[in-house]
Amino acid sequence: MAGVLVVAVTAPYALAGIARLYASIKKLSPEQAQIRRIAQALAAAKRGKLIIISEKPDGRFLVELSEKGRRRLKEVDYENLQIPVLKTWDEKWRIVIFDIPHTFHKSIRNAFIIKLKRLGFFLLQKSVWVHAYPCENEIQFLAEALKVSRFVHIIVAESLTNDVKLYRHFQLS
Repeated sequence: MAGVLVVAVTAPYALAGIARLYASIKKLSPEQAQIRRIAQALAAAKRGKLIIISEKPDGRFLVELSEKGRRRLKEVDYENLQIPVLKTWDEKWRIVIFDIPHTFHKSIRNAFIIKLKRLGFFLLQKSVWVHAYPCENEIQFLAEALKVSRFVHIIVAESLTNDVKLYRHFQLS
């Protein structure tokens, strides 16, 4: 996630000026409306301390995510997290095992389990969940977001015994 955008403007308060200018125009072309929305979004992100805007020597502005912005982006990514379904199954099972201590935070453990369910995982047995499609990056992101990485392990297996329920759950032939 890059988090950097270069905006070509010439004055320090040009973003707000652009938004005010376009707000005063009654009929906007699609391009003007888009510029207005971008300027308003940048101004709102700056007010919310989600971005840092600094002027470069050539008069352009550099827009970067602040630490607060990075945290917010991770929250959004967490909510939108999905595991893509491949057209052709690679015939490998992704097994997530974890041992998040109950004393660590029961609510975090429960949040991890709820997210696994929402991502379509199959509960094989207590603290052992299975998925048919590549999900290593998504699980690592989830574990990092919940700060439980050290308790979570991912195994990629070519076969499992008694896998009839898994085939049915993932609608595989």
